[in-house]
Amino acid sequence: MGTRSHRQMEATGMKVVLIGAGNVATNLARSLHKAGIDVAQVYSHTMLHANELAGMVDADATDNLAEIIADADIYIISVKDDAIYDVARAVPDNGALWLHTSGSIPMEVFDGSHSRHGVLYPMQSFSKQVATDFIEVPLFIEGNSEEVTKQIETLARRLSHNVLHASSEQRRQLHIAAVFACNFANHLWTIASDVLQRAGLPFDVMLPLISTTIDKLRQLTPAESQTGPAMRHDHHVMQSHEAMLDNDTRAIYHILSANIMKRHEQNRL
Repeated sequence: MGTRSHRQMEATGMKVVLIGAGNVATNLARSLHKAGIDVAQVYSHTMLHANELAGMVDADATDNLAEIIADADIYIISVKDDAIYDVARAVPDNGALWLHTSGSIPMEVFDGSHSRHGVLYPMQSFSKQVATDFIEVPLFIEGNSEEVTKQIETLARRLSHNVLHASSEQRRQLHIAAVFACNFANHLWTIASDVLQRAGLPFDVMLPLISTTIDKLRQLTPAESQTGPAMRHDHHVMQSHEAMLDNDTRAIYHILSANIMKRHEQNRL
């Protein structure tokens, strides 16, 4: 099958197949649809999920990889990282552009399965229940040729004002950083919520503090904006806190406090 050139696609639009129906896929599908890009088909191994997402974007649904249509311009795999390799090889190469959305999987996962391939990695935390506007989401792109990279960039700029080029190794580092900045931070908020719940207090009381902490990062580096008892090397307060916590939470508190003190050794009294 012949391939459509970058120029042809700019002129005639894009026809996309989305393989996956999870958190990332759901928000990506919504954004593609909002941008006027034709999401022709949605695949999920669970038909209920495929139908739910397809219904949001006026697409066809399937739970059978053998039924993936062959005439789309772009195929976006947005599934669990350990399934990307197998999914890519389950559908024959049709000369179209194949992308995955993972931060930690290298572009070379497509080697030997699809000749024109790359990555469209949205660095954001997604949930199905909350619609995320892609316009400000950093989209990190990589293509296996100059022509492919231009095609990915054309797609990305339809979705976001914040498009950047990143190699597979850079994306791996980005993904680790995002885990610390988002996933671990959110888990710490969950612990804070548990502590507050035991005290009969709502988590909402933390929101102004969290908002201010994030706002400060627009003016200061994270290291410059660090506060708290570990920053001050206030051992009396830290010991008091640890005595109030259960074993797992106490260990987390201790490790983080020790690391903050090491990083900010100059603040020792």
